[in-house]
Amino acid sequence: MEATVPDERPSAEGPATFREVFAQREFRAVFAAGALSWIGDYVAKAAVTLLVYQQTESVALSAAAFAVSFLPWLLGGPLLAALAERYPYRRVMVACDVIRMALMLLIAIPNLPVQAVLMLIFAATLANPPSQAAKSALMPQILTGDRLVVGLSLNSSVGQAAQVLGYLLGTAVAAFNPALALLINAATFAASALLVRFGVRDRAPVMTSAHRSHLLRETTQGFQIVFGTPVLRAIAVLVFSAMLFSIVPEGLAAGWANQDGGDMDEGLAQALIMAANPVGFILGGLLVSRLLGPSRRLALMRPLAVLAPLALVPALFNPAPPVVALLAALCGFAVAGMLPMANGLFVQALPAEFRARAFGVMATGVQVIQGVAVLATGLLADRFSIPLVVGVWSAAGVLLMLVASLRWPDRQTVDSTIAAAVAANAEQAAKQGDRPSGGTPAADPQAGTGRRRHALS
Repeated sequence: MEATVPDERPSAEGPATFREVFAQREFRAVFAAGALSWIGDYVAKAAVTLLVYQQTESVALSAAAFAVSFLPWLLGGPLLAALAERYPYRRVMVACDVIRMALMLLIAIPNLPVQAVLMLIFAATLANPPSQAAKSALMPQILTGDRLVVGLSLNSSVGQAAQVLGYLLGTAVAAFNPALALLINAATFAASALLVRFGVRDRAPVMTSAHRSHLLRETTQGFQIVFGTPVLRAIAVLVFSAMLFSIVPEGLAAGWANQDGGDMDEGLAQALIMAANPVGFILGGLLVSRLLGPSRRLALMRPLAVLAPLALVPALFNPAPPVVALLAALCGFAVAGMLPMANGLFVQALPAEFRARAFGVMATGVQVIQGVAVLATGLLADRFSIPLVVGVWSAAGVLLMLVASLRWPDRQTVDSTIAAAVAANAEQAAKQGDRPSGGTPAADPQAGTGRRRHALS
C-alpha cells in the first residue's frame, strides 16, 4: 500500500493526466518491469491450473493449483514484507526478481513431478511479499498528488492487461509444453530486475539500523497501524471484501468451462471467463481515474464496492460462458473504479515510516482472501453446481459490502487521520533534515492540483 500543510481533501479540479505520470522516468521503469513480470506469472498460473485439471478432472484440485501462489502470503507475508522497510526499496525489488528467476529455471527442468513443481512455485512466491511491499512504498516517493492516484490506476490496469495476455498465452502454451511457460516467466523476471536496477534511483531505507527492533515486533506494528486506525481499518475491510468475490470466476473458470456442455470450445470458454474480469478492470481503472475528478471518484467509491459482488449474482441463472464473462467484466470494472481511490486514501492516512509494513499487511490480506475464496468455492462446487455457488456467494457479498459501506468513518475522522499522518511525516523529515519520505500529496504542494489519493492492494 511524499513545511506547510495544504488542504488534503479531494480537489474538485480535474485528475492528473497520463502524460504527467509517464513523464517520470522512474515510474516508466517500474511500470514496464511490473508488466513484464506479471505476464510471466499469469502464463505460468494458467498453464499449471489447466494441467492439474486435465490430469485430475477435479474442480477442487484445479482451484488448489490456482491458489498455491497465495499460500506464502498466509504463512509469512507480513513478516517478509517487513524486511522491505529495512533495506533500500530498489535493492529489495531486484533481489526478489533474481530469486524468482532462478527458481523458475529450476522448475523448468524436464520431468519434474507435479508435486515438486508446485513446491518450487510456492518457494518462488515467497519473494512476492517483500517485492510488492517495496514497490507499493516506493510509488509515493516517485509520484505525488493526484498523479499518484492515476499512476496507481495505471499500474493496476497494466497488471490486469498482463493477466489477460498471460492467461491467453498460458492456456495455449500448456497445450503442448508447460515447461515453456515457466521459462517465459523466468525471462520476464530477469528483464524486470534489469529495468528496476538501472531505471530507479537508489534511496536510503526508511528504517535505519538505529530504529530497528525485532522483526516480529516490526511486523506487529504493521498490523497495529492498519487495524488500530479507524480510517485504515475501514479501507482494509472494503478492499478485502471486494477481493473475496471478484476472484471467484477466474478460480473456477476451468471447471465452469468444462461443465458448460455448450457448443463453445472448452479452452476458449476458460480463457474467456479468466480474461473477462481483468478486461473490465482495465476499462474501469482507466476510465474512472481519467474522466472523473478526485471528489467524484471518492463519492463513487462505496457504490462501486457494492456493485462488484452484485454484478455476479445473475450467475444463479446458469448463463452461457459469454454472459458469465460479461458479468465478470462488470465486476472487474466496479472494483477498478473504487480501488485506486481507496489506495490513495490509504497512502494519505498512513505515516511514511510504516508504509512498507502496512502495504505488506494489505497485500497479504488480499492474497490470502483471494486464495480462501477460490478454495472455498472450489470445494462447494464439487458438491453443488458452479452457477449456484457463485450466485449465492456473490449475494452474500452484496450484504457484506452494504454493511462495510454503512460503517464508513465520517469526514471529520478521515480529515483528522490524514492531518496526523502529514504531521508525523513532517516531524520525521525535520529529524532527518530532509523532505518527508513517501511523497504524500501534502508534502509537495507543487506536485499537482489534485489533493487525494489505493488502499490496497
